[in-house]
Amino acid sequence: MRVFSASLGISGACDVVEFHPDPDGIPLFGRSGLWRPVPIEYKRGAPKPHDADALQLCAQAMCLEEMLACPIPAGALFYGETRRRQPVDFTDSLRQTVRTMLEEMHGYFSRGYTPVVRPTKSCNACSLKNLCLPKLYRKRSAKAYLAGRIEEDASCENC
Repeated sequence: MRVFSASLGISGACDVVEFHPDPDGIPLFGRSGLWRPVPIEYKRGAPKPHDADALQLCAQAMCLEEMLACPIPAGALFYGETRRRQPVDFTDSLRQTVRTMLEEMHGYFSRGYTPVVRPTKSCNACSLKNLCLPKLYRKRSAKAYLAGRIEEDASCENC
């Protein structure tokens, strides 16, 4: 399900959004009753020692809250290795970390700054691998590449 938030300045896609019956939920077109959205993110591996997966899921929930005009208190991460769902509560702290990281990201964008990518083995399983291109970092920076191309063009005698 495609999601976005104008206030956060982000868009993305949820792997799955389940709608559970809830008297405090929202109406769904073509369905009777009220429903609470629950985002579910699927990951191939095992739970990680950091909170990146929970932050991603929380950002999705924050988008859904804005789109559907309803609170979403929790979601779940499903890990392929454990074949289990891990519940995630969208605490004030987790939400604030998402906001802080998004402010940092938008700051980078407004300054035209691209953070240095340090490739790791987890890059191979990343859905953004083809956009990020972490292997290019090993060769040289984008700035050095562009400077070289500009120098080549400037010295071209047969152009």
